[in-house]
Amino acid sequence: MENILKKIRVDINEDIFLKDPLSSDLGKEIIRQSVNMMIELGFEHFNFKKLSARINCTETAIYRYFENKHKLLLFLTSWYWGYLEQNVVFGTANLLDARKKLEIAIQILVKGPIFTQNDFIDPLTLKVLLTDEAAKAFMTKEVDEEYKKGFFNHYHKLGERISKIILEINPDFEYPKTLVSTVMESSFMQSYYAKHLPGLTEHQPGDDKKIDFFHNLVFKTIENEN
Repeated sequence: MENILKKIRVDINEDIFLKDPLSSDLGKEIIRQSVNMMIELGFEHFNFKKLSARINCTETAIYRYFENKHKLLLFLTSWYWGYLEQNVVFGTANLLDARKKLEIAIQILVKGPIFTQNDFIDPLTLKVLLTDEAAKAFMTKEVDEEYKKGFFNHYHKLGERISKIILEINPDFEYPKTLVSTVMESSFMQSYYAKHLPGLTEHQPGDDKKIDFFHNLVFKTIENEN
C-alpha cells in the first residue's frame, strides 16, 4: 500500500499554477525547498528571491511555475488535503464497519497521513508548515473568486467523503459537513495553540491525546443526535 501511495499524484487545479511543478526536477525542487523555507522564515518573510538563491536558479524560472507565493501556498494546501483524501480512501478500503472507518478518518485529520512516503512531497513536513500557515491560503480578499474557480475542491472532497461516513453511522444527523470541517480546522488550530499560544489549550506539542479529544467530540455529537 505504501508503495502505491508513493507513486500516486494529486491532481491540482491548473489555474493555481502556470506550469505543473511536479513535471520537472526544478519544479519539484521549488516545492521541496519552499516548504522548508516557509517553515524556517514564515510565509510573510518568504519570497521567490530568497527561494531562487536557495535552489540556485533565477527568480524568473520560479515565476514560470507560480504567479506569486500565494498561489504556491494554495498549491501546497490543495495537495495536502488531496493526499489526505487518498489516505482515507486507502485506509478504509476494506472496512465494512462505519465506526472504524470514521476512527481512521479522524486519526488522519488530526495526526496527518498514515501513509507518509511520497516521491514528490514529504507530507509530514508539509503538515508542520500548514499548522502555522494553512489559514493564510484562504483568508484573503480573493477567496470568493478562488472558491468559484474550484481552488478548494480537494478540501471539499475530503470533507464530503468523511461526511458520508458519518451518515452511515447516523443517517439523521443534520450537520455532518459542519462537524467534519470543525475537526479539519480545529485540529490544526489546537496544534498551533500548543506550539504558540499554550494558554488556550491543554494539549502539548506532539500530544497524541488530542486524537482522544476529537474522537469523543465527533462520536458523542453524532450519538446525541440519535
